[in-house]
Amino acid sequence: MQITYPIKVQVIKSKGRPVRLFVAIPMALAAAINMEQGEEVQWELDSRKQLHLLRPNLKEQNKK
Repeated sequence: MQITYPIKVQVIKSKGRPVRLFVAIPMALAAAINMEQGEEVQWELDSRKQLHLLRPNLKEQNKK
C-alpha cells in the first residue's frame, strides 16, 4: 500500500514582490526521508501532472 500526503498549494502575496506559490512538506514525510532544515532541494518537471523533488546534495549513508 502506498501512503499519500495530500497538501494544498498556498499563495504568498507581498507588497512590491511577485506573487509566489508555496508548498509545505508534511513533517511525517520529511522525517521519513530524513530531510533537514535548510536543506537545498530542486524540482524536476516530468510532465504537467508530475514533479519530482530532487535532493542534489544528499550524501548517501551506508546501511549496516
